[in-house]
Amino acid sequence: MILNIASVLDNLTNPALLFFFLGILAVRFKSGLNIPEGASRFISIYLLFSIGFKGGQELAHEDFTFAMGAVMLVGLLSAVVVPVLTFFLLYRTLNKANSAAIAASYGSVSAVTFITAVAFLEQRDQAFGGHMVALMAMMEAPAIIVGITLLKRFSNDQVQQGLGTLIRHALTNGSVFLLIGSTIIGFVSSEEQAQGIAPFTTDIFKGFLALFLLDMGIQSGKNIQGLWSKGPVPILFALVMPLLLGTAISTFSMYLDAGVGDRLLLTVLVASASYIAVPAAMKLAIPKANPGLYTPMALAITFPVNILVGIPLYYAIIEHWS
Repeated sequence: MILNIASVLDNLTNPALLFFFLGILAVRFKSGLNIPEGASRFISIYLLFSIGFKGGQELAHEDFTFAMGAVMLVGLLSAVVVPVLTFFLLYRTLNKANSAAIAASYGSVSAVTFITAVAFLEQRDQAFGGHMVALMAMMEAPAIIVGITLLKRFSNDQVQQGLGTLIRHALTNGSVFLLIGSTIIGFVSSEEQAQGIAPFTTDIFKGFLALFLLDMGIQSGKNIQGLWSKGPVPILFALVMPLLLGTAISTFSMYLDAGVGDRLLLTVLVASASYIAVPAAMKLAIPKANPGLYTPMALAITFPVNILVGIPLYYAIIEHWS
């Protein structure tokens, strides 16, 4: 069996993931536990800053290679192919506006899933390239463009914002802007300067990740309650799609001349779904799409599936074919 049960159990006993479970239980037992919005926003800003800065530092020590280009090309192509596949799988069951919004969400990426995968790699002393952080930022806009283009092509629904406006919105979205900016700052900072803030960028990272996953658990517990009323199709799609995509990409990655860390992060980017940047863009562009459908699918189902089962599964497949 490719998937090592011990690896799964080790992942499930990770303190950060246990805090995620605690958040779900807090909602289930109506404990009233809540992370204040301001504190939650600060933690997310910190995580994006930290991962971007460290990625920039790694990028500064890398020489661009054909292998790096191949990994980034696969990631960008997936941001086009996955939305198209998603739209045509769903549009006959769900309306076209919802299908386009879901397509954009699943073609895009989850920064928190990526950050969780980084922590997973660090726990196993697996290195990864700083270009993977840049790839994460680059995969936001293409999926949004494809989702909107599909709606324009196959529906009479009017898109409420121009494509140029939406691309600009995707690139200047707070999380993407911070990620790109902190990566650039990390890239231009010297190693000595980076060491000066290492206690902040590195030493407390896992603690903040645990708190953030507690908040994600609370939000997931709240969101999934409303999703049951939408029928079985969205739930089944959100459960199965990430695992199918992740299994396919982790297997295909054996043909890429890249390390285990880069291959896992590529897989996680392709298999994850956006529940922050894309919903904000969809509210502007496709107001007829139901945010009570595509946001809980990505946050309450696909996100936990990836961090609980997906990451150790993809890692095991990659190691098997290495």
